[in-house]
Amino acid sequence: MYGVCGCCWALRPRYKRLVDNIFPEDPEDGLVKSNMEKLTFFALSAPEKLDRIAAYLSERLTRELNRHRYGYVCIAMEAMEQLLLACHSQSINLLVESFLSTLRLLLEADRPHLHILATSSFVKFANIEEDTASYHRSYDFFVSRFSEMCHSDHEDLETRNRIRVSGIRGLQGVVRKTVDDELQVNIWEPHHMEQIVPALLVNLQQHTQAGSVSPAEETEVCFRELLGRAAYGHVNSAITPVLMHLDSHSLWEGRSFAVQCFQIIMYSIQSQHSHLVIQQLLGHLDANSRSPASVRAGIVEVLSEAAVIEATGSVGPTVLEVFNTLLRQLRQSVDYQLTGYYDNAGKHKTSSTEEETLQDAVIQTIGSFANTLPVYQRSEVMLFIMGKIPVPGIYPALGSPNTGLEGSRMIQVMLLKSLLQVSERYESGNLLTALPSSFLEPLLSFTLMEDPDIRLLVLSILTSLVDRRHNAARLTCASVALHVSALELKEDPSSRQDVLFIRKHAQRLYRHVYLTCREESSGRGHYQALFTLLAVVSVELANEEVLVDLIRLVLALQDLALSNHECLSVFNRCGIHAICAALLHLLAQLGPPPSLQHHVTQVIEGRHSNASHLLPDELFSEKHSLPAGELKVDEELLFGQSKLCEALAGSSYSAHTERFNTAYTPQITEEDRLSKRKSIGDVISLQIDMHPEYCALQSPQVQQITFETLKSTIEDRGGDEEEELRKRRMEVVERFQTAPFEEIAARCGSRSSLLQAQLERVLDLVVGRPPSPPGPSALRSTPLHQMKFPDLCVY
Repeated sequence: MYGVCGCCWALRPRYKRLVDNIFPEDPEDGLVKSNMEKLTFFALSAPEKLDRIAAYLSERLTRELNRHRYGYVCIAMEAMEQLLLACHSQSINLLVESFLSTLRLLLEADRPHLHILATSSFVKFANIEEDTASYHRSYDFFVSRFSEMCHSDHEDLETRNRIRVSGIRGLQGVVRKTVDDELQVNIWEPHHMEQIVPALLVNLQQHTQAGSVSPAEETEVCFRELLGRAAYGHVNSAITPVLMHLDSHSLWEGRSFAVQCFQIIMYSIQSQHSHLVIQQLLGHLDANSRSPASVRAGIVEVLSEAAVIEATGSVGPTVLEVFNTLLRQLRQSVDYQLTGYYDNAGKHKTSSTEEETLQDAVIQTIGSFANTLPVYQRSEVMLFIMGKIPVPGIYPALGSPNTGLEGSRMIQVMLLKSLLQVSERYESGNLLTALPSSFLEPLLSFTLMEDPDIRLLVLSILTSLVDRRHNAARLTCASVALHVSALELKEDPSSRQDVLFIRKHAQRLYRHVYLTCREESSGRGHYQALFTLLAVVSVELANEEVLVDLIRLVLALQDLALSNHECLSVFNRCGIHAICAALLHLLAQLGPPPSLQHHVTQVIEGRHSNASHLLPDELFSEKHSLPAGELKVDEELLFGQSKLCEALAGSSYSAHTERFNTAYTPQITEEDRLSKRKSIGDVISLQIDMHPEYCALQSPQVQQITFETLKSTIEDRGGDEEEELRKRRMEVVERFQTAPFEEIAARCGSRSSLLQAQLERVLDLVVGRPPSPPGPSALRSTPLHQMKFPDLCVY
């Protein structure tokens, strides 16, 4: 019976007759719209017939496809699309399975236009919002097929681009259909992302090579939408394939494409998740620590660009871990540069130029990350970097086994450059916060290192931290023609924090400046940096006490340049005279009476006429001339202490002029001697010399005393004792006026300890122990002065 009905068209089911009526006799006429409207009305009136309608449409499409009648194939697909759009969301599931199976047939065909047709239909389906979840759908085939279309290598360029664009749109449709529905297939699984992301990156990379004819615009839109929909737990799944693609195609070395990719990522991803991208990049940088320098430099440059884009949350909660990773890369790069290989086996060579490029990129990246942090975190970062710098005498071994002490020196330079990058972007109105003791003391110890590069970096760091009004750029060149009208001066008096900073740290700062001027290896850049630092200090912390102390320091430096006990070259002595002239010229314009400025101008004019090599404008120029032989300076070309005191008399500065009577002579502490040493070997030798066993092995040196020696001692005792007593008194006064509190406390503590030891020794001799009774040994009594009483029993 059913076979007979199948042969008779009038006896066929109505839905089949309605489906057959939508196909015209000539496929070029297109879909019969009137009959399509009847089919749609029937489907909406009897939704339970939708699955049969869809199945029969799929059957007709398969038959026409096998007969290569592609016009009818297109008509069938159009009819299914209209039914999908017309049906309500509750009944759409009855159509979907037949619809998706039809799309699979078209995508498996070998005709590009059928692939494009199927993709277009899938995109329309993806844009339909469904209220009812489907638990049994699978889009794995579509992900695989659309990704394959994105890699199309069709011989015709236009056709190839159309296929690729269709593949990109298909992937975009899959993402839209699945990403927001937890019951659908998880598109963020690694095996899906490893197909989708490389397919997009290939077309994005083609844009940089082929120009406007490539499907790059569609790719970027799809890539941005994919990243924008990524939740917290899905960011790593989307970023890992990007890193793998850049590795496998060696795209880090070109840098431009890698930077472009991560610019898209950082701008598209949700801002609260951006620090996950940074962590992924840092982990990838560690994983590539044995890669060529060009690869590591490319990753570091991408890190720098990513930090600049996301200036608020890019670092995330692990702030110090970011800087620790970058500093570790610096240390490894120094090791690779000195050994010549970037692996332990010694098989892969590297060059100094490549490693230096990487080091510069890491230092710039450290500055970029620091610029994204608030002020209080920048202070922590500076302390963290300072703690990583090898310091002679503190770290038992400075260099690695492969690089030795030269590696330690290079690491010191690199870390100080990193610290300079952070300090240049540091802005704080409180110097006590910007330069705490835990940071300032180790930093100042580096001013006494014999390496000139290290000293210059430290001076630049100090200047950038003290310079709150950005005057350093106007004070980079020492000159006696500088006028204060070109500077940004403070109008309000010094704050309480500034006053505390001056009282606590100013003398230590002046002492290190003085000792830095004694270095023979200083060049033009060092004297310019010294002037800039002192000029910035005078402008930022200008008050009567600071100006008087700076004038005393200038006089002490002038005496240093005239001293015959210092092994300074003619250029060093001229350089000290030059910065003294430039600094006094600036100080005379910051408030002292005009008589001081008149004296300074008079000395400068005299040097212009008779000794231009003592002025910075002439000495620090490209064509400067130095006098032959020893440097001799006439008295009228020097700044006189008495004239400076007279100039300040009768003004508000007169209360501090008594301090000029005491010459500025900074004390060299044990810390300074330790910092002065070149290597750890000198420190070890110092420790050996101080060891008691080593001292016992040395033979004592006995001075030969003769009658002439005794006679001369008796005759000169009175005058020598008086002169020695006067010198000691002056030293004590100077120490208590200028030395830091910590140094005074340490000196007094050592004296009290010595006094206590001597007192206990005397009491042992006077009191002694009672004689032991005969017979068996009994408990010996403790002398009264050695007994330890509780604090409550002692007054």
